[in-house]
Amino acid sequence: MEHPFFPTRFTGSLILPERDPLLPGTVWFEARAENDGLFYAFPPGALAGFRYLTADLLLDGTELAVFVLSLQEGEDGPVFRHSFGLLNQCSARMRLPLEAVNQNRWRYEREGAWLKPLCWGDRVDLARVDRMSFGVMRLGTAPVQFSLSPITAVTAEPTPLGQPFLPKGPLLDELGQSAQREWAGKSRSVEEVTARLRAQAAAAPARRLPESFDRWGGWDARRSRATGYFRVERDASRWWLVDPDGALFWSAGIDCVGVDTAASYAGLESALSWLPDANGEFADAHGRRGEGKTINYLAANFIRAFGPAEWKERWGEIALAELRRVGFNTVGNWSDWQVASRGGVPYVRPLAATYERLPAVYRDFPDVFHPDFPALAEEYAAQLAPTREDPALIGYFLMNEPTWGFAAQTPAEGMLFNTPDCHSRRALAAHLQEKYASAGRLTAAWGLPVTFEQIAAGEWSAPLSPTARADLAGFSAVMVERFFGGLSAACRRADPNHLNLGIRYYTVPPAWALEGMRHFDVFSMNCYRRRLPAEEMQQISQMLDRPIMIGEWHFGALDAGLPASGIGRVRDQAARGQAYRVYLEDAAAKPWCVGVHYFILYDQSALGRFDGENYNIGFLDVCNRPYEELCRAARASHERLYEVASGSQPPFADEPEYLPMLFL
Repeated sequence: MEHPFFPTRFTGSLILPERDPLLPGTVWFEARAENDGLFYAFPPGALAGFRYLTADLLLDGTELAVFVLSLQEGEDGPVFRHSFGLLNQCSARMRLPLEAVNQNRWRYEREGAWLKPLCWGDRVDLARVDRMSFGVMRLGTAPVQFSLSPITAVTAEPTPLGQPFLPKGPLLDELGQSAQREWAGKSRSVEEVTARLRAQAAAAPARRLPESFDRWGGWDARRSRATGYFRVERDASRWWLVDPDGALFWSAGIDCVGVDTAASYAGLESALSWLPDANGEFADAHGRRGEGKTINYLAANFIRAFGPAEWKERWGEIALAELRRVGFNTVGNWSDWQVASRGGVPYVRPLAATYERLPAVYRDFPDVFHPDFPALAEEYAAQLAPTREDPALIGYFLMNEPTWGFAAQTPAEGMLFNTPDCHSRRALAAHLQEKYASAGRLTAAWGLPVTFEQIAAGEWSAPLSPTARADLAGFSAVMVERFFGGLSAACRRADPNHLNLGIRYYTVPPAWALEGMRHFDVFSMNCYRRRLPAEEMQQISQMLDRPIMIGEWHFGALDAGLPASGIGRVRDQAARGQAYRVYLEDAAAKPWCVGVHYFILYDQSALGRFDGENYNIGFLDVCNRPYEELCRAARASHERLYEVASGSQPPFADEPEYLPMLFL
């Protein structure tokens, strides 16, 4: 069974351009501003009983556009939102499972040119949904032209798109660059790239950190107690890290120091100009991410230059030399940390989420009251054994941006609606029974008839009152405390030498999540703003009595052959350098901040990584060409880093023009 939906009106400035369709059954639309789109009205429950929404799409132009589909219960009711991007000049098929409205999953798998399908907003009841909208959420420098077939509700799973339609031919050239765009600095031949790589290898031994740095990258002129490992210290004016030799240390890091340009090409083989043999000399350029195949053109370019036996070692030498040249003193998260360890370069490392062997109660939040949780926490901590005695290791991150943190619902609320039976629900019922003593008092407080048995197990669909939500937020704090406390204690037993750097929350955490973060040695979060939110972060530092580290941030532009800028966007590569200096030096001047780690070393693939991100956010491109304006600016900031951190020099403050963000 299927039901196509047709718009009842246009929204914003959406128009119908005079163009013949390139995909059968589609219509061209042009959006000139954010929120331009289509509105659909239908009887309540028209979507009930269907399992998927699907449509075919094609995005014109050369810049990313991000779309959002919304489902709403009435004029003022809750709104479920699903956003995604598209590859330019490549047909795509949306295949959205309608179970997504339960908000138990944040991201679905990318499929071909359908990029980073995300779910956010409210939980909605399909029996009450009576309206839908579809439109452009983000766009770049030009109006967006896209073609769209009728959005159709179906009961059977839609067939994945087979061979995509490529109106302008392949999307990547043989070097891994965009075949659809021209820009200054584009590499023109294999010979050019090979010559660059060999010259970088020859120059690598001469690259040096700034003169004010000691061998670890700490401040050679200021010393404290040496312990042989990194630690934290607060002096009269600010928080510091202290390196193994006792020098005060501020961590200027960069993430993803690895051969990290893999393009996900499952279903997109025809979009590649060249796909090397997976069983020949380019075998190392091939990989998998889950079920998806990847091709890494950076690896292929190194293999061409140095051969299949030596390329990886040469890459490591060149990569660490580039970090020294630019003045980075830390290899950040998601990196080939073994290369950093062998080179004696300070590094951080992530821990794998082995606790996910426990059943999840909401998104990726595990059933932390499960009797197996303590044993699994010990197993999780055992990952630290190989680096327990390594002085170059600054510390470890327990996890990264848990998806339950992106939800509008707290973990306990999400659990109540999505997990009929688990140990944590029974613990919730016991918690509420201790608070209210009787079902009558619980009913009076929550404003609906409810028993402790209904809390402990069973399907739940009743709307929640503000008091109920507050109680569930309170128990979410208990869940977080048990989760972070259990993992942290196990890690401390497994490795007493290194710093627990926290979980890299995606933004400033809500109050119910913060208390459990006292277990960390350093509070960490990712912060994609122009500068750090000083007032909020100072309050967190004071409340937790901990320093703060930023795990991710970046700025990109649209002048380097990539479809998107990333979460921060400026005009060009020179402006990226300005934005880098403003962010890093402003952070260094904050007495509670002990480091910021830029995301990432290399641009993402123009074809998109595993989830579809395709941003100009690297210090180097897929051909290992540095963005020299950015590199020079970063070096200038790193050379004066300790003067800024100590307050003897003011931070750089010449801001570039910040432009509307273009990211998935």
